[in-house]
Amino acid sequence: MEKGAVFMGGRQPESRKLHLFILLALLSIAFTFFKSYSSHTSPAHTAILQRCSRLKQTPGSDRFVPGTKPTLIKNATIWTGLHNGTEVVHGDILIDKGLIMGVGHFGTASYGNDLTVIDAKGRWVSPGIVDIHSHLGDAPSPALDGAEDDNSLKGTILPWMRSLDGLNYHDQSYHLSIAGGVTTSLVLPGSADAIGGQAYVIKLRRTEEKTPSSMLLEPPYQINSSEPWDASIPPRWRHMKHACGENPSRVYSATRMDTIWAFREAYNKATEIMKQQDDYCRKAEAGEFENLGEFPDNLQWESLVDVLRGKVKVNIHCYEAVDLDGLVRLSNEFKFPIAAFHHASEAYLVPSLLQQVYGKPPAIALFATNARYKREAYRGSEFAPRILAEHGFTVLMKSDHPVLDSRHLLYEAQQAHFYGLPENLALAAITSNSAETMGMGHRIGYVRKGWDADLRLPRTVFIDGISQLQTPFTFEKPEAFQKSPKVPNFDKEAELTLEYDGLPPLKPTKGIEVAVFTNVSSVFVRSSGNVKLAYSTNTGVGGVVVAINGRLVCTGERSSCLAESILGTGVEPYVVDLKGGSIEPALTSYGAPLGLEHINQEASTNDGFAFEPLSQTIPKILAGDSVVRAADGLLFDTRDALYAYRAGVTTGITAPSHYGFFFGLGTAFSTGASHKLETGAVIQEITALHTAIAFDDVPSVSTQIATLRKLLLNPPEGPDGIWFKKVVEGSIPLIVDTHSADVIATLLMLKAEVEATTATPMKLTISGGNEAHLLAEHLGKAGVGVLLFSRPFPTYWDRKRIAPGPPLSPSAVQHLMAHNVTVGLMITEIWDARNLPFDVAWASLDVNGTLEKEEAIALGSVNVEKLLGVDIEAQDADLVARAGGISFFENKVVGILSPRRGVVDIFDK
Repeated sequence: MEKGAVFMGGRQPESRKLHLFILLALLSIAFTFFKSYSSHTSPAHTAILQRCSRLKQTPGSDRFVPGTKPTLIKNATIWTGLHNGTEVVHGDILIDKGLIMGVGHFGTASYGNDLTVIDAKGRWVSPGIVDIHSHLGDAPSPALDGAEDDNSLKGTILPWMRSLDGLNYHDQSYHLSIAGGVTTSLVLPGSADAIGGQAYVIKLRRTEEKTPSSMLLEPPYQINSSEPWDASIPPRWRHMKHACGENPSRVYSATRMDTIWAFREAYNKATEIMKQQDDYCRKAEAGEFENLGEFPDNLQWESLVDVLRGKVKVNIHCYEAVDLDGLVRLSNEFKFPIAAFHHASEAYLVPSLLQQVYGKPPAIALFATNARYKREAYRGSEFAPRILAEHGFTVLMKSDHPVLDSRHLLYEAQQAHFYGLPENLALAAITSNSAETMGMGHRIGYVRKGWDADLRLPRTVFIDGISQLQTPFTFEKPEAFQKSPKVPNFDKEAELTLEYDGLPPLKPTKGIEVAVFTNVSSVFVRSSGNVKLAYSTNTGVGGVVVAINGRLVCTGERSSCLAESILGTGVEPYVVDLKGGSIEPALTSYGAPLGLEHINQEASTNDGFAFEPLSQTIPKILAGDSVVRAADGLLFDTRDALYAYRAGVTTGITAPSHYGFFFGLGTAFSTGASHKLETGAVIQEITALHTAIAFDDVPSVSTQIATLRKLLLNPPEGPDGIWFKKVVEGSIPLIVDTHSADVIATLLMLKAEVEATTATPMKLTISGGNEAHLLAEHLGKAGVGVLLFSRPFPTYWDRKRIAPGPPLSPSAVQHLMAHNVTVGLMITEIWDARNLPFDVAWASLDVNGTLEKEEAIALGSVNVEKLLGVDIEAQDADLVARAGGISFFENKVVGILSPRRGVVDIFDK
């Protein structure tokens, strides 16, 4: 065809066909592109693709900056948390707009009069304490019906529950915990369920909104289903609580098999939903929007799906190897990481198992010495933190508040360090490592430029750059506490713990007839119901102490004490170098049923509970003779008693275990004895008559007081009446367990009423006494002593008016002693008996340096005995040989000198 001709029909030339094919292909490509472009610009489709894109993201950081005035903290010794907790900086910290603006040296001119300047005077400043395991707000104090919201009992698997929904803004613990330096807590659901629900990170400071939501730190966007679909906005970490073993089994009458199946069934359900979502998103990302339908959401299960996607920090309450093994298998079967195992009393025994957790090894969140309260915790060890750290695990210390008051979380780190955890890791265990484990290390846990201004420093605490203690009680720790303590070596003990699978032998390794202690810096002894310094040397050359059959026979210089006239020639003495340590009176435990329990939560290992006479029917055979004797139920060789013995707490005084109002006779026993018939095992069979005034389901408080008044003013005939007559005659003390100042005031009036009738002084001791400081003057005048917990806590309404101690107030000990009240220290649970030396040391510190060491020792020894009716002759009292220094924070018990048992017990390991 000629150029310019028009094709009108018929067969097309080949070139014309090719041109048409190319044109059609171009049109098809254009149509496909237009279809795709128009689809991608559809808001609905855009939202779908953005949501699918977010499924692949990992959490990052936002910046929360509350307004506040700038502050300069100058002349500080700063533990930054950096370099694995080894960095210490001497300088200033500038904070502004709630953030740390810098660490170094700063001028003040640019801020003018708006700048607050705090001179730290060279003292330590650290990041705020971060509690990885708390029930603050969900288990509020004081505990009241309807206020506890930490557990749901609606099923075994409840990932849709949220601790935020039960968070009580009025918990009295917030300001107490802040006073202990706690600035951030992970509030977990309880452990009644295998999956208890979602947890939330909170800052403890009060907010203008006065709402739980305003306390949240980086709440996940799913908190109200408002997750932004803009893929450029990083997601935030979520948190979830799991539990295994005894807790969910007990609540639901299930077995471990039931619990693990419940886990597997739940994770299988979540896996199916995740696969549906992934299939949905593959289609969407391929542009296959036709008939795609709605995104496969499930409000109940979406949080567990996020666990599978690695978006949730899973924290698991798990004790024993059998349960740890089950959860390790679960994590690998369904391929999800575990942030931390909590409690984990047997974790240190199975480090290779924990290395097998899917993704990377978990952190391990521990108590320091709180153990043996149930079977799962029976193999718990004070050496677990150091052993796990030596295996490369991140070790965290936790409070489980209010199980332990989080105000004293630093105390847990201190104990972990005492038993071998390096100091940098001990501090990191409650700051930087806890922050990292909860996914918040990008903003808390460090003193670092750009991080939140959450700081602990002398006399105050900053949260978000806002000072939390506006009028702190004037208090200065001794200069010695600005230096790290030199802690004892427990290598042998840690090795034995592993060798014996968590149950090392606790009996002394040697019973010595003749013992010589060298390099002794001081000797304290009992004298006329008090403690006195009997020997001290400042020459740099320690003295010598000789003990034969448990009795001191010489204290002084080598030349005199090592003479043949002292040692004799028949027995080779056993020599112990105390390395500057001391010989001191042994301590005495009271307050928990030490000697009546092996395992608190196992009934078959305990003496049990006494009858409550006002609400229970006492068997006819006991009518008139129902005063229970603790001595009849004594159990020896309990592990907690032996741990106490090794810590220098050689006497246990205990009353019958009870609920509510009761009466029974206390007893005193040797914590190191093997059985009741052993020489010196029972120190005093009957010590005092005990009772309690209870605010619970028993008859009214006034009914209980009326009963006590009748028993004192008109004792019944028969055996029961004999003991109340002895109280009225002043032969034995009456010990009343109560905390309420109102009840204490009534008891003081009752005491005066009885004495007016008999003209004989009555011995009355208040046990517990959270509110006793309110009546210090009256107690002093009435000659009534008080047994106190060293760290009071407002657990219930009748004990909420506490004297918390520095930095919030003077301590109760100091206030009571100032009014001539005899004060002794008591413990809360049997595992805590071993920590009495620490309690004495902390109480001594809290009185602002006003106690001499003799008075401090008396708080945990002669005062306790005096108040409880125990009469131990000074020459028969146990002494303790402590090596390595005179501070309880630094020395180690290496021997017990027991005249009563006629032996010196030596702890070689």
